[in-house]
Amino acid sequence: MIDNSSRVALIGTGNVGATCAYGLLMNAVANEVVLADINRERAEGEAMDLEHALPFMRPTKISVGTLEDCSECDVIVITAGAARKPGENRLDLAKKNAAMLRSMIPRIVRPDSKAVFVVASNPVDVLTYVMVHESGLDPRQVIGSGTILDTARFRALLSQYFEVDPRSVHGHIIGEHGDTEIPVWSLANIAGMRLLEFCERRGMKYDEAALQDIFTRTRDAGAAVIKRKGATFYAIAAGLVNIVESVLRNQNTVLTVSSLINDYNGIGDVCLSLPTVVNRAGIREVLRLDLQEAEIDLLQKSAQVLKDHINALEVERTVVQ
Repeated sequence: MIDNSSRVALIGTGNVGATCAYGLLMNAVANEVVLADINRERAEGEAMDLEHALPFMRPTKISVGTLEDCSECDVIVITAGAARKPGENRLDLAKKNAAMLRSMIPRIVRPDSKAVFVVASNPVDVLTYVMVHESGLDPRQVIGSGTILDTARFRALLSQYFEVDPRSVHGHIIGEHGDTEIPVWSLANIAGMRLLEFCERRGMKYDEAALQDIFTRTRDAGAAVIKRKGATFYAIAAGLVNIVESVLRNQNTVLTVSSLINDYNGIGDVCLSLPTVVNRAGIREVLRLDLQEAEIDLLQKSAQVLKDHINALEVERTVVQ
């Protein structure tokens, strides 16, 4: 059940933000959607276009607001940020978007805020860490979109290979949303059967090379889409709608989102993705997977890469709750 006063703010009305707003309306997730963008005219145009679609949907209030208006919402989704330019490395992008996020924090975080903040701007794990430590929020109120998209791509490609509905494929990509992400092959399953068992039951060859190719295509999917159409936004927007819906409807949905991790197989003080229970409070619980030693090793390496990026930004760390 959605709270009667549920309000969602979308900061950034580019392709991802606008598509997310459309998804929120299509799924009747909130009572009001507030759009904010440095280019106010762009936000106004998106709001007008969305309003014209309302006769085909359930009533939802659409408004254009300031960052201060966004601070009054129940869920605040941050999609604003620069894309990486040719010749620019990941650290350059991190510095640029971290500066943008820092400038917004005083305007979108109210004292004693109970809002849940969803960070989707890249590099998402680094920016989620910045949001946690420089906002003064309870870390459970800050969710990064993390590998929710990578996990969706992984499940979609596995479903094509095994010829089953993607909703029946259960698998996770964990760690960094980026080059060091990890497929959890040891726990991937269809109908409760590990992939090796599923192949045996169907008389299929368990082809490790084919599965490795699926992971490679998962990891590189963003670049493949961008090469063809210039940007990715449908799938990540759908993932953001899923996160917002889980929060507002208090669904306790398990999602591979990024959050502050401490004391997890020797990993601490870093934001990365693991299967996580998401509800009205934000992060209810990070689930402890029974990973294989090789997977733990890869996760620790992924965490160290992220820590190196975070240290380069000189984040002002706070004592988290």
